[in-house]
This record gives sequence, C-alpha cells and structure tokens, in this order.
Amino acid sequence: MNEITSADEQLLRRAIGLAARAVTLGDAPYGSLLAGPDGTVLAEDHNTVRRDGDITAHPELKLARWAARELDAETAAGTTLYTSCQPCGMCEGALVRSGIGRVVYALSAEQHVALHPESGARPVLDQDGPALFDEARRPIEEYYRPQG
Repeated sequence: MNEITSADEQLLRRAIGLAARAVTLGDAPYGSLLAGPDGTVLAEDHNTVRRDGDITAHPELKLARWAARELDAETAAGTTLYTSCQPCGMCEGALVRSGIGRVVYALSAEQHVALHPESGARPVLDQDGPALFDEARRPIEEYYRPQG
C-alpha cells in the first residue's frame, strides 16, 4: 500500500467534485478519474446508471474500459484511478483486467454502507458448478491452442 500524497489528495478531490456534479445532473453521487504517472488527467467520468438505464454504468468500470481500449499495457500499469468511493466487486474485476496500476479512493465500502445502508444489501447469487467439463473445455483449448 502506497502512502497517499498531497498530489493524490488533489486528484481525489477532483473525483469527489465529479461525484458532486453528478448529483446536480440527476445522477448517482460517484465520480472517478484516471491519471497518468505525471498526474495528468487522461479521462474522467461519473455514474450514469439511472440516466443510461444500465446497472454497469459505474465510472470506475467506464474508465477501466477506456484504459483497456486506449492504453497499451505498460502505460495502463503506470496509471492511477482516483474515485470517490471504493470500487465495487464488478468494477474491481474490470480494473484488474484493464491493467490500471493503482486505485486511490475516498470512502471505503464500509463507510459508504454506513452512510447509505441499502447499498450493502446485495444478496449473493446461488452458483452451481462446475459441470460439463469435457464440453466446456473444447472452445478454451481451441482458442488457446498454439498456432503453428
């Protein structure tokens, strides 16, 4: 874990400002930005779940998609995502897959739930499996088969 610097705090305040602006637009109060190694803001966004009618329209996920599409792996690894709240599991998975190197957040998940208790009431889906291994492995093996 890195120490949060004054430069981090400045960019985190900008992410909080994006969250505040989202509220004025009628959107949910979450904002994020992606900064390069020198602190330059590369992209920023806020939550548009309600406006878009899309439960995945979290700013962290949108920025992870942007980074995966627009940045090479080395550049992505040098970036930092600043976000008003700790990323949810969905966003965390996308951030890992995008290659973004670091996340700095203002409110923890626990703090968020304390402020908005309904946000923590997410039942875990029942999952059954694994099943049909021999059938399911074929497309995986074919896709990853060495060419040549």
